[in-house]
Amino acid sequence: MTTFLNGGHVSANGIRQHYLRYGGKGHALIVVPGITSPAITWGFVAERLGQHFDTYVLDVRGRGLSSSGPDLDYGTDACASDIPAFAAALGLDSYHLIGHSMGARFAIRAAANGAPGLQKLVLVDPPVSGPGRRAYPSKLPWYVDSIRQASLGMSGEDMRTYCATWSDEQLALRAEWLHTCYEPAIVRAFDDFHEVDIHQYLPAVRQPALLMVAGRGGVIEPCDIDEIRELKSDIQVVQVANAGHMIPWDDLDGFFAAFGLFLDRSVA
Repeated sequence: MTTFLNGGHVSANGIRQHYLRYGGKGHALIVVPGITSPAITWGFVAERLGQHFDTYVLDVRGRGLSSSGPDLDYGTDACASDIPAFAAALGLDSYHLIGHSMGARFAIRAAANGAPGLQKLVLVDPPVSGPGRRAYPSKLPWYVDSIRQASLGMSGEDMRTYCATWSDEQLALRAEWLHTCYEPAIVRAFDDFHEVDIHQYLPAVRQPALLMVAGRGGVIEPCDIDEIRELKSDIQVVQVANAGHMIPWDDLDGFFAAFGLFLDRSVA
């Protein structure tokens, strides 16, 4: 039985923010996906989260059904400020936050800015690149080429060139929705991976945080974990050994098991 309730839009932080809601009961939980992941592509994750939480999956600006176009700011600060604005618009005065990849960087920035009502923070394999640091492993053409192809029309089988290990259903969904990713928004986010040092904000994060690391992702190395622990000594770290950067796609059960009791209940 599905936990999906509805999709919706709110006006928050000066833009239209689209979301998908699952569950509707329990503590509020906001999910912020990665650089080219519209909210709907996280539906298979949110279905299970919705069994335990009142779960909202966001379309980040420039993606999915949220505001897009040439007049918006797609930088880290603007996108991070969308998160608490979204929570306020829906009257969520207490919520947990899960961010994956780019979404985890936005979550760190939002938490460092205060984010009223934010209780706990789950950071799923955030890029640790930045000025003077090791480059993010993925390359920009991988994103841009696939978006341009999707904009012309592509099948799930066409998408297999970019995501070889994904299921037929996952490939078809990405092929259907990738065209909603506005290319300049993606380029700005990718540039910010290398131009914004997210580490500088970690000492200001006061909420309990869980760092989930992909064992086969190549994004976060042991030395990065050591540095993050120095910057936020109380952070909890867990590794999903058999997963690449797209952890839920590679090992869904391992992804849920990695939460343990961090959110005060098991989601495994």
